[in-house]
Amino acid sequence: MADNDPMTAARTSPSTDRPQPGLRERKKIKTRTAIRGATYRLIQEQGYDATTIEQIAELAEVSPSTVFRYFPTKEDIVLTDEYDALLVAELHARPADEPWLESLRYVMQRAMHLEAAEGPDVTRLRARLMVEVPAVRSRMMESMSVTGHLLCQVIGERTGRAPDSFEVRVFAMSLVGALMEVSLYWAEHRHEDDLAVLVDRALDVLGHGLVP
Repeated sequence: MADNDPMTAARTSPSTDRPQPGLRERKKIKTRTAIRGATYRLIQEQGYDATTIEQIAELAEVSPSTVFRYFPTKEDIVLTDEYDALLVAELHARPADEPWLESLRYVMQRAMHLEAAEGPDVTRLRARLMVEVPAVRSRMMESMSVTGHLLCQVIGERTGRAPDSFEVRVFAMSLVGALMEVSLYWAEHRHEDDLAVLVDRALDVLGHGLVP
């Protein structure tokens, strides 16, 4: 949608409070990170289907029940990251009079930076699994509703609209769907394109449509 449409940011003061996680939450993040790291390593070594929860638990030095407590399915291990809450906070903190598309562009570039910290191999692996493994792709589509709901809350607050309004829901899910397509396109084309550039192009399509 264009920057001068009703989705443009409302002029309200954003919250800049960003509380740091406590010790308990940091321990949870450490455990989730260990489980994900073990999963990526095993998948790279022996493939997705051959990797079991028991193997993941052993390598991560936790019990299988702990793995399931943090991740209900193996697909969730591949797809889940720690960034949703941080990125929501980043959106809240953007200037209230900044065009909405520019806020999204800033935050998505921030997401690219955070994901790059995991290493390019992990980013490529996750995208490739979305293309090659139907269960991962299916779970990704299911998880879109959760991310979309978070975005609806932020968009609603930022634009002065009800989070469950039709326009907000359509915009949020269009954004989530666009980002999923970015990952799929990137993997299908053997990671030849710059991922950040593809994200920028996707936001341009959302903001301006299919410009001739």
